Amino acid sequence: MRVVTVGVHIVDVLTRPVEFIPEGQDTVLVDQIRLTAAGAAAGTAVDLVKLGNQVTTMGAIGDDELGDFLVMVMARHGVDVSRLSRRAGEQTAASILPIRPDGGRPSFHVPGANLSVTFGDVDAEALRDADAVHLGGVDVTFGLGDPAFFELLDSVRAAGTIVTMDLLSEMPDLLGMAKAFLPHVDYFLPNESQAKLMTGAPDVETAASQLLAEGPRGVLVTLGAEGSLLVTGGVPAERVPALQVEVNDTTGCGDAYCAGFITGLLHGQDVRTAASWGTAAATRVATGLGSDAGITDLPTTLAILPAQG
Repeated sequence: MRVVTVGVHIVDVLTRPVEFIPEGQDTVLVDQIRLTAAGAAAGTAVDLVKLGNQVTTMGAIGDDELGDFLVMVMARHGVDVSRLSRRAGEQTAASILPIRPDGGRPSFHVPGANLSVTFGDVDAEALRDADAVHLGGVDVTFGLGDPAFFELLDSVRAAGTIVTMDLLSEMPDLLGMAKAFLPHVDYFLPNESQAKLMTGAPDVETAASQLLAEGPRGVLVTLGAEGSLLVTGGVPAERVPALQVEVNDTTGCGDAYCAGFITGLLHGQDVRTAASWGTAAATRVATGLGSDAGITDLPTTLAILPAQG
């Protein structure tokens, strides 16, 4: 299936396990250090390819060495990077992530060229040819909040393309702007904190219902170790349980969930089953280090579902 991801592209530098930041110029030995393609568009694109989809990604990166790495590693995974815009003199977005022994991940982040993404970076014909379009991090790529882009999304949806969306930040002002996209997408996949911040709701069920009222066909809120919450029109909210696994790193689990969910929909699964595919993909990623870890292909990803009963 043909999928286009649009939005945030980041280079992640990850190391584990990190129990403390050393003082002065002290050195701490760790087990592993990796560089990966990450972000709500790039990380999801890599996982989508691993799950058997044909993927093109769009957004903006710098003309620096980090941008060269991002293009190289995404292309090596099989993502079509020909539509990525290279910004002269700008830095490619990057994060340094010291991963705690429990899988938690504080971060040091520079947003870089992601902040400059606009509708001009979007290849409209590629979106029209896609079976699914995933908007990754529109709260950061706020330049996409353009009436012309909304019109394009509405037209591809009318032609049968599935449009999904997730977020990157937990900054209230940015999340508030992202609400403008909700009438123009089919499925919205925030985490619990983002859903509550966008709505001011006291609990996740209320938050999901309020977001659904903004226009999407469904809202799936990821809840970490508690699984996810699925809300669609006309039926009660449903909990999709997490799978039990030893967690090494939670980086990219949300991106993997999106990739698994989209793949499920493209394989004709109902929304509940597609959510379980997303859960399986997120679980696989949690066992490794970085947003591209754990997933090898669709059959081995889904094999974890019956193994968990």
